[in-house]
Amino acid sequence: MRPATNAANSSSVIEQELDRLREENARLLERVAALEILADRDPLTTALNRRAFMRELTRVLGFCERYGSTTSVVFFDMDEFKAINDVFGHAAGDVALQTVVATLAANVRESDIVGRLGGDEFAVILAQADKGSATSKAESLKRLIEGEPAGYDGRAIPLKVSFGVREYEKGVGAAELLAGADAAMFLNKSTRR
Repeated sequence: MRPATNAANSSSVIEQELDRLREENARLLERVAALEILADRDPLTTALNRRAFMRELTRVLGFCERYGSTTSVVFFDMDEFKAINDVFGHAAGDVALQTVVATLAANVRESDIVGRLGGDEFAVILAQADKGSATSKAESLKRLIEGEPAGYDGRAIPLKVSFGVREYEKGVGAAELLAGADAAMFLNKSTRR
């Protein structure tokens, strides 16, 4: 009888240890998932950060290269962002950045990708969009952003953005495509001044 009791006790101890290990593994998997989000997301706006955005742009361009499809990148830059921080404070500037990302994310397709590249610069990958349709979409997004001020501490913060569009061309890499959209944005901004 004693060997059977020892075997039962041993089996129970093993099961308890396996349960403990399963729980620990589940906690570790949750932590890894949380860290992956932190590694890919801008902590202020939750948009993709520059690194993750460039990874996704490279992936999309690989698809375009393989299947002969098109995509466009829209580069947005907030106008007079320093003035928002100077007049309303840096916390208001944070709200303005969050508002821009929320507007972009809420008004693009699920297949499109929004990223915060740094500071007051954002970009959107518009899948299956040529330059004409991307420009039309960018103009619509600009109107939406500028049409609804950000609210902070009971005050309305007016938002203004400039944008540039670059359509994918065979053989163009992610960095070059983004740089082209940035250059187009800068040209648009300088001609408006």
